[in-house]
Amino acid sequence: MYIYTYFHLIYVIYYMERSEIAQLIAWKNSENRKPLLIRGARQVGKTWLMKAFGNQYYEQCVYVNFESNKMLGSIFEEDFNIKRIILALQIETGIIINPENTLIILDEIQEAQGALTSLKYFYENAPEYHIISAGCLLGVALNRQTSFPVGKVGFLDLHPLSFVEFLQAVGEISLLHLLESQDWVLIKTFKTKYIQLLKQYYYVGGMPEAVLSFSKNSDFNKVRAVQKRILESYEQDFSKHAPKEIVPRIRMLWQSIPAQLAKENKKFIYGIIKEGARAREYELALSWLIDCGLVHKVNRISKPAIPLKAYEDFGAFKLFMVDIGLLGAMVDIDIKTLLEGNMLFEEFKGALTEQFVMQQLCTFKETFTYYWSAENATAEIDFLLQHSGNIIPLEVKAEENLKAKSLKVFHQKYNPAFTIRTSMSDFRIEDWLINLPLYAISELTVIISKS
Repeated sequence: MYIYTYFHLIYVIYYMERSEIAQLIAWKNSENRKPLLIRGARQVGKTWLMKAFGNQYYEQCVYVNFESNKMLGSIFEEDFNIKRIILALQIETGIIINPENTLIILDEIQEAQGALTSLKYFYENAPEYHIISAGCLLGVALNRQTSFPVGKVGFLDLHPLSFVEFLQAVGEISLLHLLESQDWVLIKTFKTKYIQLLKQYYYVGGMPEAVLSFSKNSDFNKVRAVQKRILESYEQDFSKHAPKEIVPRIRMLWQSIPAQLAKENKKFIYGIIKEGARAREYELALSWLIDCGLVHKVNRISKPAIPLKAYEDFGAFKLFMVDIGLLGAMVDIDIKTLLEGNMLFEEFKGALTEQFVMQQLCTFKETFTYYWSAENATAEIDFLLQHSGNIIPLEVKAEENLKAKSLKVFHQKYNPAFTIRTSMSDFRIEDWLINLPLYAISELTVIISKS
């Protein structure tokens, strides 16, 4: 258990570090700055990130939430006159907007008809204004906006806190810096600490409210209560925002994900949702969950060649949840099982581990993630990455089991420049294989770039 100082608690509550702050600073200083859209699931911290950035890097910040302020949303219905829009924002907030020192935040932008389209006119007619927008259903809204101004806005995807951000949030700064140093001999000395923290992350996950709760009091029961509330809010969103005719299918598909991941072969099977279910019956439900950022879809690749996207098999895919902590909460995994182990838990441990790895891969920039399996189903690679012109097979092991038959088959057949296995075992480089500890998965792309 952790003992925190008053100053650490203040740091966590008000300055929970997100790696995306660096991207926002680069956006602020860009010569060709466009209005920015932040995409991400509900409660991953979009509002917090925008406000923290505005308060820290601007003299003043104008914040409007169109879900709670329906009246102001009507300003886009008549026309897209920028002076008129700015005047309305000034009247509503009482802040005089100076383009040089003011950040304009338009939250839940999809709730105001015409607000997304207005971003085009800000970019073309008034690029001096700094505008950031977000919304929990932004992905759904973007797909419905047939006249969306492509090329006139920038995008930033926000995910739950990564394991690296979790270490920082719970005050393990020295262990984080040690990981980043890649001093593998010294890292091995503190292996037990890293594994303990990793197991805690498996339970807590990366939803900001859950991490904040854990960082304040280390109470796993309170963390689980937060997670259950988040899951309930997602279920409420299904009924409130999704088309009524697909709500039951959204729920059934969503609730089937743990069972899908518990299988040895994690390929998504519609028959697990309901006996006799067909893909066409659940296409809209699946699209809605993806657009909301609640699930990640990883397609199979028929041939490991660049670009991987050209060889996608759209009929075969895996589904992962937005957050590992929420996955554990859905199936009610208790903390004792995670920390101490249980023979009956061994099979689902693989599901949690793949979920963890996928969640970390989502934070990698310019990295595209798929999976590969042989046509005769004799071999399968958990993840296949395209990064910096390389195709990287990545096999995931929950413990220190170092058998990697599929990885060896893939290597012998395609001879990739890099072959990675991630497990609880220590870092080492063999003839054709790099073993990367699970708790150091954040260093994968750095290792590749150095090799």
